[in-house]
Order: sequence, then C-alpha cells, then structure tokens
Amino acid sequence: MDIHFLQNTLLFQDMTLEEIHSCLSSLNAQEKEFQKGELIFHAGDSTEKLGLVLSGSVTIEINDVWGSRTILSQVREGQFFAETYALLPSEVLLVDVSADRPARILFLTVRTLKELQTINTSWAFKFLSSLLSLSFQKNLLLSQRSFHTAPKTIRGRVLAYLHTTSLKTHKNCFTIPFDRQQLADYLNVDRTALSKELSKMKQEHLIDFRKNYFELLTDPD
Repeated sequence: MDIHFLQNTLLFQDMTLEEIHSCLSSLNAQEKEFQKGELIFHAGDSTEKLGLVLSGSVTIEINDVWGSRTILSQVREGQFFAETYALLPSEVLLVDVSADRPARILFLTVRTLKELQTINTSWAFKFLSSLLSLSFQKNLLLSQRSFHTAPKTIRGRVLAYLHTTSLKTHKNCFTIPFDRQQLADYLNVDRTALSKELSKMKQEHLIDFRKNYFELLTDPD
C-alpha cells in the first residue's frame, strides 16, 4: 500500500506518516480488488466500512425493481464512499455501489462517531475533522445533481450539467467522467433521446463533442 498516495487524499492529508500507520491499524484497513461491473455494496445491506478508491473508479447508483437506473455520482481514484453509512451502521444502504472499471478499494472499519471521539490520539481528531469536510463535499455534490435534473427538458439538463462543469474547471473545454449511457442515467433521461438532443445542439453550434470530451461554443446563459 502506497502510504504517500494516502497522504494526498482528503482524509489523510493532514496526518504524518506515523499517524496514517496508526489509523490504518486501528481501523482494520483491508485492500480488495473488484472487476468491472462487480458489486461492492448492495442496496438493503448495512456496512461499518467506508471505501477509498486506490485505482479505477466506482459508481453510486439507484436500481429500482422496475429496472430503472439512476447514477448519483462517480467516485474516482483518491476519493471515498459510504462514509455516512459506515458511521450509521444500523441504517441500510439505499444505493448500489459497483466498480465502473477494474478497481482496488481500501476499506476502513469506522466505529460510531462517539467511539472515535474517545480515542485519545492525534490521528483520530484529524480523521474526524477530515470526515466532516468530506461529508460537506458529498452534500454539495448531491445538491449539484438536483440542480442538473431540475430542468424539465433534456436540453436544459444537459446545459445545466455542462455549465456547472465549465464553472468548476474554469474552462470551456473539458472531459466528463461519464459515457453516453452513464450521462443519461445521471441526468435521468433516455439515452436515445439524449443522443438526439446532443446532435441538435451540435448542429446549432451550442456545443461540440467527441465521446466524453465537450466544448461549450456559446454561453448557455
């Protein structure tokens, strides 16, 4: 395990190497590999573990009994998932988490927040502070998705998503983390209808794109 890699992630960035080693030992760190499409966590289950993506990426999604799929977010290398459920082990997961591509995941068995507070070590305080920041960031991401799916039209949803991505990257040209089906699932629209709308927007010189690379040609506002 690359400790220096961990030191560059949000949860460990304020820790010394010695503190990281202590944290990994105390939280029973375990590394596991998953193949593309393999389920990591299943809706309806509960967990005491949060996951850190060491390589690859994972998708957090809702799959209902009627076969509909809604992507909530994609978790990439160096990012975490399931931290809220790990702190509330009595709560069942409402989402599925699966490997978007071959992935290596580091699992940390997170005790309840109250138990972590009783650990009188420097790493525990830093871990809790970083975990709080991580939760704030996740809430912001969920809020952004609500903003992206609020428009009633497919075009409105596409423009909301691309405009947000442009603001975040400070560029009019960028690569998004979704393929066409994943983007349709994220925006909660039909893939065929999405592809048709993207083609229309390209013909109207609003955007240009190739696969998951996009360029805004005019300001969506």
